[in-house]
Amino acid sequence: MKLQQLRYVVEIVRHGNHLSAAAEALNTSQPGVSRQIQLLEQELGFEIFQRTRNRIIALTEPGNIVFQISQRIGTDVAAIKTLKEDMYSGNRGVFTIATTHTQARYVLPKVVERFIAKYPDVKLVMKQGDPEEICALVDAGHADIAIGTETRRGFPDLVKLPCWELQRCIVAPLGHPILTVPELTLAEIARYPIITYDARYSGRWKVLKAFADAELEPKIVMSGIDADVCKTYVEMGLGIGILAAMTYDKDRDTGIGVRDASHLLPSSTIAVSLRPNTYLRPFLLDFIHSVAPSLTPFRVKKAVREFQGSGEERTGSVPDEQPAGDDEEL
Repeated sequence: MKLQQLRYVVEIVRHGNHLSAAAEALNTSQPGVSRQIQLLEQELGFEIFQRTRNRIIALTEPGNIVFQISQRIGTDVAAIKTLKEDMYSGNRGVFTIATTHTQARYVLPKVVERFIAKYPDVKLVMKQGDPEEICALVDAGHADIAIGTETRRGFPDLVKLPCWELQRCIVAPLGHPILTVPELTLAEIARYPIITYDARYSGRWKVLKAFADAELEPKIVMSGIDADVCKTYVEMGLGIGILAAMTYDKDRDTGIGVRDASHLLPSSTIAVSLRPNTYLRPFLLDFIHSVAPSLTPFRVKKAVREFQGSGEERTGSVPDEQPAGDDEEL
């Protein structure tokens, strides 16, 4: 069994079971990839992929386990290869953060400003996406940490450290009746066209569930991943907005007003996610602590150790702080 073969399994799945796309990403030939997969299946004694007319269509049940293990092995090998560089680089190197628009725009600017001033020799790279995309970047080893809300898809190989709760608000053009109604209710909100987040964000599916539980069907006229874009169309009068409360800025958003909706709509949990084999460089721990002061280096290290010990996904509490080569054979 070779690392190269396991890497092929991972790339085939990542490219939607398309051999040609996987081969191109691996800079090799499609027949070569196919041959290595067949050799691996022969060695294991079972098929990794389901096939029809010589085309791969899905993972088999044991193949799914092979894929998950192969992913972990790939990230572990990458971590080993970069460990020496990380350990001797000190406060130097590249630090890649994957995050959503809301965090990049409203939470991280001051954190990043402080970080760059304190660590001038660290190259900070910020990648944006929806909550699932940013976790996938970390899972695949393309980012060091992810900062965002919950995902519908599970990421069992990531340590998830809750930071804080993201509350909801209603925004509307100045003079809109929703801003002055004596009692704000879900029924009152549902009377108007709504602009809110894309379905990939918990801000969308949690909000819709709240309406469904109240037996109401809101009219979503527009959705987006960018709160600033949503506010632009709200100001134009195309609808009222249901957004994260932190995205309203009274000094900038002069054409719209706001109503607190935290008592009506569920919050989302912001979390920092990272791989358990990530080398916890001092500047990485410092950055996390700046994002969420409750996540001290002690707490982060302890949570990672517990995750490694259990082998299971952690989604809850962090304990209180206390004193203190492609062809190698497997």
